[in-house]
Amino acid sequence: MPHATPQSAETGQTPLQQALAACNRQVLGNPQAVKSAFIAFLAGGHLLIEDLPGMGKTTLARTLAKTLGLDFKRVQFTADLLPSDILGVSVYDPDRRRFEFHPGPAFTAVLLADEINRAPPRTQSALLEAMAEQQVSIDGHTHALPEPFFVIATQNPADLSGTFPLPDSQLDRFTLRIGMGYIPAEQERALLRGGGAPQAPLTPAFPDPEALRALRAQVQAMPCTDALIDYVHALVARSRRFPGIRVGLSPRAGISLLSAAKANAFLDGRGFVTPNDVQAVFLDAVAHRIHPDIEGRNRELAAALLESVAIA
Repeated sequence: MPHATPQSAETGQTPLQQALAACNRQVLGNPQAVKSAFIAFLAGGHLLIEDLPGMGKTTLARTLAKTLGLDFKRVQFTADLLPSDILGVSVYDPDRRRFEFHPGPAFTAVLLADEINRAPPRTQSALLEAMAEQQVSIDGHTHALPEPFFVIATQNPADLSGTFPLPDSQLDRFTLRIGMGYIPAEQERALLRGGGAPQAPLTPAFPDPEALRALRAQVQAMPCTDALIDYVHALVARSRRFPGIRVGLSPRAGISLLSAAKANAFLDGRGFVTPNDVQAVFLDAVAHRIHPDIEGRNRELAAALLESVAIA
């Protein structure tokens, strides 16, 4: 881990390592999902988790917020949810003779948008400005969101009943899209013996949000060589003329991919980024952003795209 992060005298671990370890003790058998959540957070982005119900998506979101010492709110997305239920609403105060803004649950550090695709696109789009610009505009007024602001959205597979597809503009705002998957048999038996996930108390690894803001700034400031920038650009440019892909990656997708690669390098204890970091996050960072000619081939085409571009 980079030297700029202090170590605990008791454990010899940095606060970030402590937070990772605590999450892995709670989210059994899924270290890659835990790492992906930290990558999305450190990259200054957001995380989309798609999987069947009961796979630990909510547990991961809650645990990450607690270990980082951040405020956490959860919104259950349903077909009748309104944008104001997420962002807030202006209410007229007869005593002051003016409208007062009452913030919604979006005004938190970590927002869990649970089963986001059970709400119609109009409600899903309520988060577009929040996720891209860390602010919301209501009744002509702009309200800043907390820093950091991190959205973890969960969604059920699209073939389940009662789901709506996420708009492309919404998908493009998620740094990574991952699945949880079934945990190894040994960890699942441990869950069965214990009646659920471990319930040991979690101690925040960071004293205040300022330490996390500094950490994310450190990740963004990591240097990248011209060769690495050329490699990322080659991947993005190739996606726009790759067989089977109707619409390729946007410039924002390239920025997000590079940020995720920096976060991966940081978590691996390096102060520099390599093509291996780009490759490590590539599928989760771009598969949901491309538009294939045949639906459902996103990851297959993303893997073929990655294979087609040589490292200079």
